[in-house]
Amino acid sequence: MNKKLNEKISESLSCVLPVTCIVLLLCITITPMPLDPLMLFLAGAAFLIVGMGFFTLGADMAMMPIGERVGAKLTSSGRLPLIALACFIIGAVITMAEPDLKVLANQTPAVPDAVLMVSVAVGVGIFLALAFLRSLFGWSLSRILLVCYGVLFLLTAFVPGDFLAVAFDSGGVTTGPITVPFIMALGVGLTSVGRTREGGSSSFGLVALCSVGPILSVMLLGMAYSSSSGSYTPFTIPEIANSQDLWLAFQRQFPEYALEVFSALFPILLFFLIFQVFFLRLRRRQVVKILVGMLYSYIGLTLFLTGVNVGFMPAGNYLGMQLASLPYRWIMVPVGMVIGYYIVKAEPAVQVLNKQVEEITGGTIPAKTMMLGLSVGMAISLGLSIFRVLIGLPLLYLLAPGYALALGLSFVVPPIFTSIAFDSGGVASGPMTATFLLPFAMGACEAVGGNILTDAFGIVAMVAMTPLIIIQLIGLLYKVNAGKPKPSHTSPTPSAAGEIIDLNEEEPA
Repeated sequence: MNKKLNEKISESLSCVLPVTCIVLLLCITITPMPLDPLMLFLAGAAFLIVGMGFFTLGADMAMMPIGERVGAKLTSSGRLPLIALACFIIGAVITMAEPDLKVLANQTPAVPDAVLMVSVAVGVGIFLALAFLRSLFGWSLSRILLVCYGVLFLLTAFVPGDFLAVAFDSGGVTTGPITVPFIMALGVGLTSVGRTREGGSSSFGLVALCSVGPILSVMLLGMAYSSSSGSYTPFTIPEIANSQDLWLAFQRQFPEYALEVFSALFPILLFFLIFQVFFLRLRRRQVVKILVGMLYSYIGLTLFLTGVNVGFMPAGNYLGMQLASLPYRWIMVPVGMVIGYYIVKAEPAVQVLNKQVEEITGGTIPAKTMMLGLSVGMAISLGLSIFRVLIGLPLLYLLAPGYALALGLSFVVPPIFTSIAFDSGGVASGPMTATFLLPFAMGACEAVGGNILTDAFGIVAMVAMTPLIIIQLIGLLYKVNAGKPKPSHTSPTPSAAGEIIDLNEEEPA
């Protein structure tokens, strides 16, 4: 076990180190940083590395097996009302406990936090049930997404401007490190039963539809409350005079995030125990392994969230403000693209997604290809987002054509690439985006005198959009190459579960 943990921590070190080096390079060159935020950032990076190692190991040991077994058991029951109700409850409860949802609620003071959280949770629950039924009956994901996003963009004409960016951001932040591994594992459990017409591709797409629910919920709230989403509160950086002050800055916040993570993981643990007693009846050794994995997930996510919230937010905000204050502020665009290229590697759920894609496709879509696609997508989205902040470009000017292209591609690429692409959007926009990139954009917006709520917010939405295009372009390239007379590319692919997945299989109507 220690060997596996060391491997996971080494992997997380390789993911976090590039971002840390970029920030340090900026600090000693064009944006000198006071020691207070710099020390917080470096300590936060250490928390991040260890926490991500524990979390990814815990996800492998507990989160994924629980989701797969629950999904398989629900599907094998054949009782559609039970499946739909269970998916709704699972989606709503897990979303309520998602740490990033609390951040979103704090940013919309015009709506009571409880009202916003319940509304978003109900939206995720409804769309998780819809996604599960889609997988069961083989409904076309492309057509469902076309209808859903068509409705969302029609509603933009009636939603207050200050609510619009927050609404689209909510689709990314609510599919975070707790929700994504469990929901994706549900899809794998569904596929393992072998009832679907799409085969392995049906194990993807659940996160894609669950990302729609929060956007719709916040839009409806914006129309109901008919007011702005609130005012912006500037970041405050704690004073760090010595090493004890540095430790106290993290120690004061640690219990809060420990409680948040406990409230997030407890519902999953409770679901598992109920299913274990009445349905699964796993052996004692398997149960102990899952419980240990849950403990690792708890330790890891607590360290991760403490590190990014206490250490990364002040540094991100300060860097954005200083870069935008330079005479050559255009440099923010390439700098943001480089940061975006590397920072996606530090998202916990991205590691889970890439591994699952490689396993389900039997290695036909390697984890390295997925990571490259997500990194390029993140770089493009950060570049566009910073450019938008600097000139005050309305968010819809980028989102509308971007989603139009993504939805158009969904009708010409193999369906599994569409499912993976729309899942990737929710996965890429996780805690690192909310706690470093969003403050980075806020600092830049404040420096140029822009509107924080309409210009800085929306960066999560941009991060969630670009992977939809990049991954599908990879699928289009695969389809073109597969059309050539190369038998090794056109043969069906055995998945990790032993089934045959044809990546060129047409999506059912």
